Amino acid sequence: MADLTPLLAYRWSPRAFDPSAELTPEESASLLEAARWAPSAENGQPWRFALGHRDDETWKRILISLPVDDQTWIRHAATLVVGAHTGLDTERAAYDLGQAIAHLTVQATALGLHVHQLTRFDRAGLSTELDLPGGVRPLVVAAVGRLGDPFALPAELRARETGLRRRRPVADLLLR
Repeated sequence: MADLTPLLAYRWSPRAFDPSAELTPEESASLLEAARWAPSAENGQPWRFALGHRDDETWKRILISLPVDDQTWIRHAATLVVGAHTGLDTERAAYDLGQAIAHLTVQATALGLHVHQLTRFDRAGLSTELDLPGGVRPLVVAAVGRLGDPFALPAELRARETGLRRRRPVADLLLR
């Protein structure tokens, strides 16, 4: 494997979160600051975020928009972050939001936190629950927290959680 910064090599998307761990206000601010400094087309910064900390009203409103099978494990995450974008050029705005979420994820890793991103959720329901302004489109929900016990997960998730991480070879990713 080519030389890779430990922040990227160590990053992974767990399902086992510590149900007692919380994010400090400084950690939350640090994640948002990292996202804020992500590159964007013409510095448009089309991303918008909603943060819910475990058991607060925003967290509960985000949680209910997720599929029931994901709620079983994601409810242990310390924070749920909704990543949304604005703008008429939705492809570009979605790309820029992806950059911001990637920066947030790398910053989380630097802080000893983990992030699991989900794109399967009820977007319309979440927009209503959070009373999002028109033109703000939720695209991702990121669960953030500290690692928990993988053996507390249901059997089918435990196998995925404790299995080897695999990536396609770089040669498979190249178009030419």
